Amino acid sequence: MKSHGVAVSMVYPIMKSIVHKGFETDRYCSYASFDASLLQDVEGRIAGEELERLMIAAADFTQDDYFGLHQGAMTEFVDLGILGYVMMHSNTIADSLAAYQRYNVILCSGFNLSWEVMGDEVAIRLYLEHPGKMSRHCVEDMASSLYRLIGRLSNRRIPLYGITFEHEAPPNIAPYLPVFGIAPQFGSTSNVIRMGKEILDYSILYSDARLRSVFEAIAEETRIELTEDSVLSEQIVQWMRRSMPVFFPSLQQTAESFGTSTRTLQSKLKEEKTTFNDLSTLVRKEMAIGYLKKREYSVGEIAYALHFSEPSAFQNAFKKWTGLTPRQYRTALSQEQTSKK
Repeated sequence: MKSHGVAVSMVYPIMKSIVHKGFETDRYCSYASFDASLLQDVEGRIAGEELERLMIAAADFTQDDYFGLHQGAMTEFVDLGILGYVMMHSNTIADSLAAYQRYNVILCSGFNLSWEVMGDEVAIRLYLEHPGKMSRHCVEDMASSLYRLIGRLSNRRIPLYGITFEHEAPPNIAPYLPVFGIAPQFGSTSNVIRMGKEILDYSILYSDARLRSVFEAIAEETRIELTEDSVLSEQIVQWMRRSMPVFFPSLQQTAESFGTSTRTLQSKLKEEKTTFNDLSTLVRKEMAIGYLKKREYSVGEIAYALHFSEPSAFQNAFKKWTGLTPRQYRTALSQEQTSKK
C-alpha cells in the first residue's frame, strides 16, 4: 500500500508541547537528531515512522510518559492546517468526521478513522491503513485530540461511554481521567472511542458554508495531488481495513462509499485484474494472520472480529487460504520461534 508520508507541519504540535513544558526546541532537536530546517518547507513531508520516532523521543526528552495524551489535549484547529478549517466550518459533527476521514491524507497518510452507529452509541475507530500498529503516544494523541475537537466544535461537554486502546496499560492510569473523564480499557482488539450517537447531529459552532467551500476546494486539490496515483483496488483495501473490525463492508456499501454503482465498481476492478471478493479475502487473510500471531486472541474471537458467521466458517476459510487450520498455523509459528532460539 503506497504511503504518502506525513506533512512536516505535524511536527509543529510536538514543538509546541516542548515549549509548553518549559524546554527549548533546539535542545530537543539535537536530542532527537532532527533537522529543524525541514520545518521551513511548508509543503515538506516526512515518513510516518519518523513522526512516531519524534513523538517517542519527545516523551523521553521531557520525561512525560503521557506525552501523546497531553499533546492531543492541547490540540487546536490550526494544528490540523487546512483540514482543521474544513472541519471547523462543516455543518454537523458527522460532516466534520467525514471531512477528517476524506482529507486526513493531507496530514497523515496511513492514519485515519471510521465510525459506526450501534444502538444508542457511535463507535469511532482509529486505525492504520497499512499493516502494523500505531505507537502508544501517537494513538493517544489522536484519541485525545479528536475528543477535544468534537467538544470544541459542538461547544458541549461530551460524555464518553467508553474508550479502548490496543496497547497495554501503563503503570498509572490516573492521567487519563482529566482528559477523557473515564479510565480507558487497554489491550483491546482496536482503538475505539464510544459516545452517544446524538453527537453526530450536533451543529458546529463555527459553521460557515462560504468559508467551508473555499477551504474544501483547497483540501480536495491537495488530496487529489497526493492520491491520484493510487489505483482503485488499493483504495478499496484501505476502506476495508479502516472498516474492520467494526463492520465488514459489502460490495454495495463499498460502491456507495466510492460514489458509484456496484456494476461500475466491479468493472473497474476487472480492469485492474482483480475482484471485490479477491480484495475481501486479501484483507481478511492479512488480518487473520496478524491476530493469530497474538496469543491473547482465541480463534473464536478472531472469527468474530473478522465477521465470520461462526468459528467453523473462519477455520474453513483460513485452511483454504493457507492449507492450515488456525490452530495448526499457531503451532507452526511456535515451532518456528522455538527453532530460532
